[in-house]
Formats: sequence, structure tokens, C-alpha cells
Amino acid sequence: MTPIAKPTAGSTLLTPNDHTLVMIDFQSQMAFATHSIDAITLRSNAGLVASAAAGFKVPTILTTVAEKSFSGPMFEEVTAPFPGEALLDRTSMNTWEDVAVIERINAIGRPRIVLAGLWTSVCIVGPALSALDQGFEVYVIADASGDISTEAHNRAMERMVQAGARPITALQYLLELQRDWARTDTYDMTTGIAKKFGGGYGLGITYAKSMFNAHEG
Repeated sequence: MTPIAKPTAGSTLLTPNDHTLVMIDFQSQMAFATHSIDAITLRSNAGLVASAAAGFKVPTILTTVAEKSFSGPMFEEVTAPFPGEALLDRTSMNTWEDVAVIERINAIGRPRIVLAGLWTSVCIVGPALSALDQGFEVYVIADASGDISTEAHNRAMERMVQAGARPITALQYLLELQRDWARTDTYDMTTGIAKKFGGGYGLGITYAKSMFNAHEG
């Protein structure tokens, strides 16, 4: 039977109301040894994700490991969009084994988990595989995560995808939450985040607006 097309979104697309974002270990000590992505791009992409989540009011957990004794503070690009948000500091490499994090996950009560952080092969693989095992849908923001080598990052992504995780990118996350330029209540916010963190795409928005007063949608 030939399928019938309908003007509705696919069920695997993210919305602001169906997931919890967990941003893990965006800290100085973890970043020093990250080589799969350069620090400037990593910080920009992490800032884009955090700003998108805050703007669309996505419940977000910010978690660190050994913040005071070893790994240092979280990137300002990640914490700034969430003023007053308490950071959940852990001893466990696997965020999913931390009681305080899990209590927060359960209090939020959403079926999808979106992950980003350092390092991909340890601090993202651990919660991704654990959440999948417990029946959650998992999305991993690949370019807002990094590892000690490209090989380590790629193998980690492959392992998670093989287990059922869905890889996405930082800009994709922002635009998937907006998804329709006719949603005027979040249009300026979305384009503003893109201008600040969206690289060449953001420059294009700035140029088109300045030169032609262009408007997407």
C-alpha cells in the first residue's frame, strides 16, 4: 500500500517538551586533553546548545566531576544561560550512576535524554548506554562533545549509535526546536542564538538582515 503523506512532524524529531538535556563535564581539565574538536568550536557549540535549551525552556541538568579538587569550573558559555542553576558535582565517571542526577531525571519525568559533554568515550557513553538500557530514548550532540582523539570520539559515537542512540549536531538541535519560522514567539531568539554561535550560518543571517532586511519564513 502506498503511504499517504501528511503535513506533520516525524515522531523522532525533538520538541522542547519531550526531553531532558544533560550537559556533562564542560570543564577546563577535561578540555585540556580534548583533541577531536578545537576548543573554540567546542565552546561555541556548547554555548549554542545551552542557549537553545534555556530559550526553549528545556529542563537542563548541568553536572561536573570533581569541580573543586581537580577538573575546575564549567564553561561560562554553558552556565550563563542558566543563572542560579546548581551544578551537580559527581565522583562517578558515569553520570547515570549518580543518585542526585537520577533523582533530577525522575523528577523531570521525560522519556528522552539529550547528552553533550566531555569525554565522549567515557562520560557520554556511560549515561547513553545506561539510559538506553532503562528504556529511555537517547540523542547525542556529536559536535558539542569531544574526546582525547578523533578515533576515540568516532568509536564512541559508533558504539552509541549501534546501541540505539541518535546522533545530532548543535545547530540541528536549535533548529529542530524551532522547526517553523512562522513560530514568531521564538523567531528572534532562535536567530539571535544562531548569530552569536552559529558560525557561517549566523554570519549569513546577519548579512541578509543588514543588507536586504531579509526574514526567514
